[in-house]
Amino acid sequence: MHELSLCRSIAGIVENARGGRAVATVHLRVGQLRQVVPETLVYCWGLVSDGGPLAGSRLEVESVPVVLDCRACGETTTVAHVLVLTCAACGSGDIVVRTGEELLVTSLDLAPPTPDPDPTPTEQEA
Repeated sequence: MHELSLCRSIAGIVENARGGRAVATVHLRVGQLRQVVPETLVYCWGLVSDGGPLAGSRLEVESVPVVLDCRACGETTTVAHVLVLTCAACGSGDIVVRTGEELLVTSLDLAPPTPDPDPTPTEQEA
């Protein structure tokens, strides 16, 4: 289950980016070639975030299909089954993967910063 180690890495990225603010949602783009099961990733996120500063946050996973550019015929096609990567238009294996290899944290939904309840007055204010 590599989803657990992926969630640990994602948590490190989120922890560095959140600036001390509470995180509601972590948005991800995951390509189908990454062989990640979105439901397992979401489950593992709960395990990794539970009891820490990311507790209560949720993972929103956008699945990115495999899109190929064929060098033989010039077509761009979306692959339905990723067992064999060939052009859907002409069957050529001379292809370039355009999408489907992503694993990106695209954005975070953060709580607004909390104001300091008792700011220390500056010399000019005192």
